[in-house]
Amino acid sequence: MKPDLKKNWVPSQGAFRRFLDWLDEGVDSGGRRYLEMRGRLTAYFDRRNGVRPDELADETLNRVARRLEEEGAIPETPARYCYIVARFVFLESVRAARDERKNWSERPEETTLEEESLRRRLLEGIEDCLELLASADRELILEYYRGERRAKIEHRRELAERLDLTANALSIRACRIRAKLERCVRSRVAEA
Repeated sequence: MKPDLKKNWVPSQGAFRRFLDWLDEGVDSGGRRYLEMRGRLTAYFDRRNGVRPDELADETLNRVARRLEEEGAIPETPARYCYIVARFVFLESVRAARDERKNWSERPEETTLEEESLRRRLLEGIEDCLELLASADRELILEYYRGERRAKIEHRRELAERLDLTANALSIRACRIRAKLERCVRSRVAEA
């Protein structure tokens, strides 16, 4: 009889030892294989823009360890099986994020006075902070975020050419200006 599957299953010391032995494939690595696999999975989720890649990697390893505990053996090689499970964990996280956005968008349009006040302070802060920027920085940041989807990408390419910058250099410059704006807006909102 299989043990109950639990969402927040935590391996016992024995289950974790069996999992490490399975990952090591018969050669004791002193936990290095576990750390390598966790790092590779974290990078896998990060490349796919997963939300909280380290947590997704931990979830993947927990599921693999739980399966090993339930079944006693897994016929796949450790790396292959971990990536198979990682793919499902990633798809579930994408689905959960999509459902969360859908639920958020279905929220009634009514805003509280507090939300409306915060929104107003943020907009005023953005306007004030934009005015404090050097005119070249203000123009660059406004141009950088102009447009939607494909048009925005094309516009950024043209902007980089016009400023005689690479796309990467333009992105870095815009990131620095945005960081300066964010600090300014945060301080303005905190003062209000």
